[in-house]
Amino acid sequence: MDIDPRRLLILRVVALRGGVSDAAKLLHLTASAVSQQLTQLERETGIALFDRSQRRIGLTAAGQLLATRAGRIEQELSEASRELQALSGRVSGPVAVASFSSVIRQILVPAIGILARTHPEVHPRVFELEGPPALRELRTGGVDLVIAERSDGSTEPKHSGLTGRHLVDDGYQVVVPASWAPVPRAIRDLSARPWISGPPESANGQALERLAARHRFHPELCHFCLEYPSTLSLVAAGLGAAVVPTLALGGEYAERVTLTAIPTGLFRRITVLFRTSERGPSPLELALIAALGDAVQARSPIPTRPPPFRSGGPGAT
Repeated sequence: MDIDPRRLLILRVVALRGGVSDAAKLLHLTASAVSQQLTQLERETGIALFDRSQRRIGLTAAGQLLATRAGRIEQELSEASRELQALSGRVSGPVAVASFSSVIRQILVPAIGILARTHPEVHPRVFELEGPPALRELRTGGVDLVIAERSDGSTEPKHSGLTGRHLVDDGYQVVVPASWAPVPRAIRDLSARPWISGPPESANGQALERLAARHRFHPELCHFCLEYPSTLSLVAAGLGAAVVPTLALGGEYAERVTLTAIPTGLFRRITVLFRTSERGPSPLELALIAALGDAVQARSPIPTRPPPFRSGGPGAT
């Protein structure tokens, strides 16, 4: 029995991605080309590798066995690549990372600039993706790194097969329309004002809920947004106050919102996730993780006077 290892690796991707079409996208092949390779693999083995009796094909016991073996082959190839890079001192190739808007703008883009100087032969690919879809891409090989967030005080999530490294704690700030005068100096100054929040399950909504519980007030929720640029646009239009993370501030609404000095005591923890390996992240992943850390260190603290934000003076809780 002569088995082509390249076809085994295609089988591995199909098994991970759960279908031919999704695997074809990752492999940069047509679905027809992937199917032809799998058919040829079945001829080589002389045994059915797929159960085609259902609407969505699945692997037979033999197919699962070969996919597992292919995973070991892939691991050996990755280790060989790692060792060659260590011998040569040269780190090169693509590395894919998934993240969300505020981190992409404020940390990932500067990190890519740093990476271009420190490792010019590393080529990052960015996917704007978060939550369960991003984790699925990480587990199934669609990306190499995921930058994820969780609220302070929440239980550290258990990501099976994944390892995380802390990147930064991003504090929440209270922002109000620039037209509101005088600038609120304490939460009690906003108790009768309208607020812009997110759905209860969103980080935005949970942050405001924790702030309200901490200060024992019931915010008047008038508008609900999923994304921080939308939230800031409503604040800039004078429609309410909001709690937003520091990394979300800036951009086109900077001159039309006021960053108050009201302390929230809230933050979100931002972590870089990668697939667990006995030897840790690959050299490509390490290069990008290091650049992310450098980008965090290079960030200036958020200003308390314009530009770009106006500050309300010292505030009491």
